[in-house]
Amino acid sequence: MNIKDKRLYYIGGIVRDELLNKKSFDIDLTYDGDAIEFAKTIKDAEILQINEQFGTVRIRLNGEAIDIASTRCESYPQKGHLPVVNKIGCSLKDDVMRRDFTINAMAKSTLTGEIVDYTGGLEDIKNKTLRVLHNQSFIDDPTRIVRALKFAVRFGFELDDKTKKLQQDYINNINYDMSYKRLKKELMETFNLNSSYAFERFIKQRIYKLISPKEFSYIDVKEMELLINKYNISNPWILYIGLLPDISSLPLTKSEKKIVDEYKKIVITHKANDYEIYKTFKDIPIESVIMYSIKQPAIVNKYLENLKDIKLEITGNDLKNLGIEPSEKYNQCFDYIMSEKIKNPATFDKLREISFAKKFFNVV
Repeated sequence: MNIKDKRLYYIGGIVRDELLNKKSFDIDLTYDGDAIEFAKTIKDAEILQINEQFGTVRIRLNGEAIDIASTRCESYPQKGHLPVVNKIGCSLKDDVMRRDFTINAMAKSTLTGEIVDYTGGLEDIKNKTLRVLHNQSFIDDPTRIVRALKFAVRFGFELDDKTKKLQQDYINNINYDMSYKRLKKELMETFNLNSSYAFERFIKQRIYKLISPKEFSYIDVKEMELLINKYNISNPWILYIGLLPDISSLPLTKSEKKIVDEYKKIVITHKANDYEIYKTFKDIPIESVIMYSIKQPAIVNKYLENLKDIKLEITGNDLKNLGIEPSEKYNQCFDYIMSEKIKNPATFDKLREISFAKKFFNVV
């Protein structure tokens, strides 16, 4: 980034990550004042987008797109929902006080590299502590409770005693009139880390009650965590959250809902032998199968390692060539052949499958 000004600062996560020697994926810039007016003074900068309401501006400079936010003050007239902007161009100190935790409330001068720390974030990073900035923090935005869990898992930090009490006080008296779209976003970021430790804390600290008041007891998900890694599941968050008894408050996509619904079906499906295991799992998302590892890890591993890739070589055309007219008996025949093949796949080739088809249809 090639803009330097005495009132322009890196802020939030990028400052925190640099202090923790971690790679940061977001570069947040804040101008101590009106960023839009500041952008207009930058030589050779092309203004791409302006958001007057939030005092943000996007510019292009030397081929690079850069977002700059004005310092601003916010309030929460409707607790648990998006804040409203009260003032654009407030002091940097007032701006950082609207943020979630002290470790995310530090700024760094683009001109001198000086760290500006009004809230004790440097000390909290040193002590691996997560601390909110004021007593109303979780009331204003309960998704911060999930965010605290995410930072605890990512960085190995712990809530300080006061923050811990504020969290428990809120969980004991939840306002369910909240933005579940925002809650889902935080849940995704937290559980896409694929950490059974995160799930354990989520349950034992009763954070799950943000989604629904229904009770839920901790279950071991370490096997599920391993399978998620082994099979490169791209969005593992739904596997963890889908284990809860009621997630109807969350705005799920069609595919996310299907994963959870199929898991609930297979939990009550009879699976007495390898063929029944295969039939139960073969047409459902692999995510649903992996969720079932909390119930029967041996069955899930057997399917994924030994049964999942068994396929028939015989086709409907082969049956036609035997003089058998198409009917629903085709599928019955294929099921019969698969039930035999799955007992010892290595002994089957296409010719043997055809011989079993002849047997099924009594073809000489």
